Amino acid sequence: MELNVAGHRCHVANTAPAAKTGKTVVLIHGAANDCDVWQKITGGLSAAGHAVLAPDLPGHGLSRGEPLQRIEALADWIIDLLDAAGIRNAVLAGHSMGALIALEAAARHPERVSRLALLGASTPMPVSVDLLSAAQRNPDSACRMIMTYSHTPQFQLTGSGGHGVWGPGASLAIMRRSPPGVLAIDLNNCHRYAHGLQAAAALSCPTLLVVARRDRMTPARNAQALQAALHNVTRVEIADCGHAMMNEQPARIIEALSGFLG
Repeated sequence: MELNVAGHRCHVANTAPAAKTGKTVVLIHGAANDCDVWQKITGGLSAAGHAVLAPDLPGHGLSRGEPLQRIEALADWIIDLLDAAGIRNAVLAGHSMGALIALEAAARHPERVSRLALLGASTPMPVSVDLLSAAQRNPDSACRMIMTYSHTPQFQLTGSGGHGVWGPGASLAIMRRSPPGVLAIDLNNCHRYAHGLQAAAALSCPTLLVVARRDRMTPARNAQALQAALHNVTRVEIADCGHAMMNEQPARIIEALSGFLG
């Protein structure tokens, strides 16, 4: 569906719940991604009775407007999205950069967020100088670098969605279709976001932390400080999975989110 959010057209993938017993869940994508990274997840959540909205962030996917250049601005934009959709209270679930956005939105607007799910998250979320430079000078090289480090070697060899389908190629294709400059802006957003631990310490809502044990982008050890700062946290670890967990282990993500949502 299309919404007008903060004066610009926003594309939102949405699914109706199988039964009106669940919660409204907003799925927030990561750097140089769009709503399609959640394709394998939305149907499972809908079948569990939850209404799902997966927006393309500004300047990403089919959404208009310029890409926003601060996590704080993106957090406020998520609340503008809730307003545009007529949603008073929602569960926010974010992956990677999306997790930082969800975390900041929940801290800034606690009355609007009932629960929080952080996937592939750490704070701080430093980005290497080499990757930041590649995103500026050779974005396709940076996309291929991220694709390599976001999947386990085993999935890169055998992961697929069917005969003749290269599983990691789905992640790469989404990143490659991002508008020029988006990847560099998003990676800088992650790198510069400095007060995630303070945001986490301010939260009281139930929070789910989903950690992939073979994540090389946001390694499991980097989630320790975030987990310690959260007051009401449940941690779920997924073995044999890399950073692109919705692509590698979608069934485990659906299971973790559905169990947390109840």
